[in-house]
Amino acid sequence: MDFLIVIGCLIICYFTGNKIEKSHYKKIKERELRLYKSPCMTYGKSFARSTKIKNTSLVSGSVVIGCDYFKSFIASLRNLFGGNVSVYESVLDRGRREALLRMREYALAKKAHAVINVKIETVMLDPLGTTHNPKVCVTAYGTAIEYDK
Repeated sequence: MDFLIVIGCLIICYFTGNKIEKSHYKKIKERELRLYKSPCMTYGKSFARSTKIKNTSLVSGSVVIGCDYFKSFIASLRNLFGGNVSVYESVLDRGRREALLRMREYALAKKAHAVINVKIETVMLDPLGTTHNPKVCVTAYGTAIEYDK
């Protein structure tokens, strides 16, 4: 009987987590389409532009994303046998994309035309594994540039 309760809880966690993740991906895609090429982003230090620069500032975006309990359960099984823990890849992908979107929205609010030298930092919260729900903090930052018109 206890085994059926555990299986039932895992099934509920799977469908709930899957629905939340799909909803978040849908919102991310809508925001990415809205912010397409505004402001322009580069990951290198060189950005050739002949227009005079009016203002520069640091812009950043951070997000903390947690893993659902089903993925945590699968990852703990994967850790027993070894190998690549691929269930966390979607969590990292969502975190990276969300942090970049927040940074771009902040740059757009500052009326920036471009963001150069974008960097992404990832930190695993609770790396010792004392909680059953691992979380990752992703921060994206860069230099926002506003040009003279």
